[in-house]
Amino acid sequence: MLKVAVCLGTRPEIIKMSPIIRALIDEKIEYFILHSGQHYSYNMDKLFFEELNLPAPKYNLNVGSGTHASMTAKIMEESEKIFLDEKPTHVFVQGDTNTVLGCSMGAFKIEGIKLCHVEAGLRSNLWYMPEEKNRVIVDHISDILFAPTKESVKLLKKEGIPSKRIFLTGNTIVDATIQNIKLKDETETLSKFNLEKKKFIIVTVHRQENVDNKNSLLSISNAINELSNDYTILWPIHPRTKERIKEFNIIINKSIKIVEPIGYLDFLNLIKNASLVLTDSGGLQEESCILKTPCVTLRENTERPETLKAGSNMLSKLDKKKIIKTVNVMIKRKPRWKNPFGDGFAAKKIINILKSERKS
Repeated sequence: MLKVAVCLGTRPEIIKMSPIIRALIDEKIEYFILHSGQHYSYNMDKLFFEELNLPAPKYNLNVGSGTHASMTAKIMEESEKIFLDEKPTHVFVQGDTNTVLGCSMGAFKIEGIKLCHVEAGLRSNLWYMPEEKNRVIVDHISDILFAPTKESVKLLKKEGIPSKRIFLTGNTIVDATIQNIKLKDETETLSKFNLEKKKFIIVTVHRQENVDNKNSLLSISNAINELSNDYTILWPIHPRTKERIKEFNIIINKSIKIVEPIGYLDFLNLIKNASLVLTDSGGLQEESCILKTPCVTLRENTERPETLKAGSNMLSKLDKKKIIKTVNVMIKRKPRWKNPFGDGFAAKKIINILKSERKS
């Protein structure tokens, strides 16, 4: 009998695992949700479960914040205890967070458990990024790798991972976006934030290398300040970013609409109706591509090169003038690109692979 442990701990993991959880329920496969507590504020966590009508996690490790080592060690130790007690046949992790690394390390040495990595094969080729280290390690210790694109399949094979462990499924972000965009009226969202359709830019900045470096955050903030002279800007601010802006004494124009983290369904509607997304997020590069909104990514590299090839996304160095120039180019781009991330049935394919693998 199949028994699946669904491990998550951050907003992107909740979103991208949601179609898999629904598919497990539909197929009547036994499962439980393990939440690390890596994101622990109400708006960045609990709200997503409520909005998406997902069952509450059976386990919450409540690890909170900490150093990479301390957080990963806590997750590894506590998840191992749960896996030994629950005895799942498969442990699912998604992406590249410390939750993914900790739960993977907690599971992969236990006899009888197969570790399954959803969204395997993404690479930025920037080894200084914690996410890059996490995703590479987890790919190489996983038993089953669900790759979202042909490019990710090629990368995994190039690194010597056996083909029999790799499956091309598409990305569950497409499933999640298609399923969830219908759940809330976009006019209600726009009214809530006093915005007009396709007449605003939405900004998110949260990556460690961008917000913990004063010069980087200053360059980004100065660019956003100048852009606010020409565009309406909505900035749902991450707690880490908010703290650093205060710590570095960075001034933000009062015309910029700075708000607390936004619920997922509202956020989807905002991406869909924005004239441009300005972000350093990996997931938003995908969602903006799917929803036909131009994106500028505040990084010099991306593990989503498919968005660059499609034409939905451009990278920008962390220089005020370059950011502004790239925004002004992309905001005029017509959304004629094709979605490279799949057909919206990734979760179904993943569960079918799981069932077939179990029979073999």
